[in-house]
Amino acid sequence: MTKKQKVFVTRKLSGHGLEKVKKLFRTKMNPYDRVLTKKELLKGVKNVDGLLCLLTDTIDKKVMKQAPNLKIIANYAVGFNNVDVKEATKRGIMVTNTPGVLNDTTADLAWTLLMATARRIAEADKFTRAKKYKGWAPELLLGHDVWGKTLGIIGMGRIGKEVARRASGFKMKVIYTDVRRFPEVEKELKKQIEIKYVPLKVLFKTADFVTIHVPLLPETRHLIGKKEFKMMKQSAILINAARGPIVDEKVLVQALKKGWIAGAGLDVFEKEPKVEPGLLKLNNVVLLPHLGSASIETRIKMADMAVENLIYGLVGRIPPNIVNKEVL
Repeated sequence: MTKKQKVFVTRKLSGHGLEKVKKLFRTKMNPYDRVLTKKELLKGVKNVDGLLCLLTDTIDKKVMKQAPNLKIIANYAVGFNNVDVKEATKRGIMVTNTPGVLNDTTADLAWTLLMATARRIAEADKFTRAKKYKGWAPELLLGHDVWGKTLGIIGMGRIGKEVARRASGFKMKVIYTDVRRFPEVEKELKKQIEIKYVPLKVLFKTADFVTIHVPLLPETRHLIGKKEFKMMKQSAILINAARGPIVDEKVLVQALKKGWIAGAGLDVFEKEPKVEPGLLKLNNVVLLPHLGSASIETRIKMADMAVENLIYGLVGRIPPNIVNKEVL
């Protein structure tokens, strides 16, 4: 390793982790507090040895061609659907992510959305700020109870498990679905909650709250569309703190307008950062700007992990969180 190695960082990060990178390598950084344009990204990555990027950066073949000596792509996110991992592997480039660190924080956010949507918190806040509150009333902004209901979790991975764990405080029944059953997770959680594996169709028909915690893959794109919304209870609430394209957003607008479901809480969007215009006009949906891991503590830890992955990859060590081990 020498100071001659070049690194490009696509956005300023929390904490002091980047100071280590600057001391070890010739470091270029995105000077703007915004997502880089494709042209800016291509210029920034030219001839670098290491890249630290965000989920908002599309790292494809065109980007990789700009850096023939690129050794590692350190993604500042648990997901890595923004990186063409297959192409990176073909070129011998390591790809890393930041798993584990944001499980609890994202689970908290999913529950925040669930509670806010069920109890119409965003709508009530807007109502109060507009000085429409004239006194307590029996039917003012009635929402839905959370306690004692059935929580349906799509994806029992690290985040899904933590979401399930939090249901114990509300005496909820938990049903989940995934590509397979997880007896070990059920055994662990049964000490706290009533939990059961069910097929996806059963989950849609049974759950009072449906929360999504699967990665964005070809088979999960538009996993929830018209057929699925029609299966759900009219009193059901959908929560998405995973990836936007898992839900057909245009159909979601229709489902909310026509009362196929009662409400939705979204932290992610299909064409992020753009939001389907129809959603902006509805009161029965809570919209957040992708805040899943947005706590001070978690974002600092994510930055530290991404930096560690980057440094390891450039000094010839195996990064702790490599996702394409076949390049080693």
